[in-house]
Amino acid sequence: MGNRELKKTDPEISRLVEKETKRQAETLDLIPSENYPSKAVKEALASAFVSKYSEGRPHKRYYGGMENVDVLEPFVEQRVRQAFRLSAKKWAVNVQPYSGSPANYAILRGLLSLGDTIMGLALPHGGHLTHGASASLSGKDFKAVQYAVGKDGFLDYEAIKKLASQAKPKLIICGYTAYPRKIDFKKFREISDSVGAYLLADISHIAGLIVGRTTTHKTLRGPRGAFIVCREDLREKIFPKVFPGLQGGPHNHTIAAIGVALKEAMAPAFKNYARQVVKNAKTLAAELKKYNFSLVSGGTDTHLLLIDLTNKNITGKEAQILLEKSGIVCNRNTVPYDPRSAFDPSGIRLGTPAVTSRGMKEPEMEKIAAFINTVIANPALALKTNEEVKNLCRKFPLP
Repeated sequence: MGNRELKKTDPEISRLVEKETKRQAETLDLIPSENYPSKAVKEALASAFVSKYSEGRPHKRYYGGMENVDVLEPFVEQRVRQAFRLSAKKWAVNVQPYSGSPANYAILRGLLSLGDTIMGLALPHGGHLTHGASASLSGKDFKAVQYAVGKDGFLDYEAIKKLASQAKPKLIICGYTAYPRKIDFKKFREISDSVGAYLLADISHIAGLIVGRTTTHKTLRGPRGAFIVCREDLREKIFPKVFPGLQGGPHNHTIAAIGVALKEAMAPAFKNYARQVVKNAKTLAAELKKYNFSLVSGGTDTHLLLIDLTNKNITGKEAQILLEKSGIVCNRNTVPYDPRSAFDPSGIRLGTPAVTSRGMKEPEMEKIAAFINTVIANPALALKTNEEVKNLCRKFPLP
């Protein structure tokens, strides 16, 4: 098999790799932030670049042996511009951040002073920890003012504008981890401009949908990594906070893999994939509503949906554990105005990027909705449903 040397060198780790591969092959991954990278992406991730250290920026390094790294990094930066249709004169790109969280923090520290006011969507309403949550450094190092969705589950732009005019934030964050509807980035730009604030769009979840030009690692099907795109005039404020501010040498193998994922994302087939991700999410949402599941905002425009399980008399944690017994992997999640704790909230979050990468379409979403309903309605059928899930997975092997 592909891990022959690993099996010989470290059989314990090899067994865990084999078990994890088997687990993924036999389960339905409905976690919106997870996806399956291609074989080409994984080959780049395991390439010779994994062993090269390269502190600094291209052609301004602190080590020798940089002739290939100094070609790779600017090349992938340009791939980012191509994928998102950005001008090289106006937009600076940094592909060095290890992940989205340090990328967000580097932006905050680059543009703001400690104690400045920021505005982000509250964590229980679909925001991210790094958007000003009290447990995060973004909420400790800055004065975080949190906005919320309305009782209908939608962003209330007038309420956000009013809050911004009162709080006078230096930076506003949009782009979320558990908001299933389209984001009006133009309105956020207008709100930010009205109070003289920077606008940070965290598109980590929907990057693939944007590149795929749909209605709106995750959807991009790349490695675990991140990149920052900012106006050229902000380069010298933000980039030094990535290095040397927060991290040392970049992970060049990850940068290479990001480059491969971006090339794949610019191919015509990826546009079809991105559209199918949204179609699948809409179908899954519609089918679950038929079974009387309560969807936050009533549905979805993107790759994810958020379900309030209160009317099903089961908590998010209980549902996550129960569904996993049936081979359906999702994550517990707070819902807006949730009376329960984040550790055992009222909801679960579902997404379609990974199952779409396996080739599943609308008919399979109907089956998955039926599986979910069966297990939630009758927990005793979890193991029986698990066999049906495995049969479905066999028809759609991992890519």
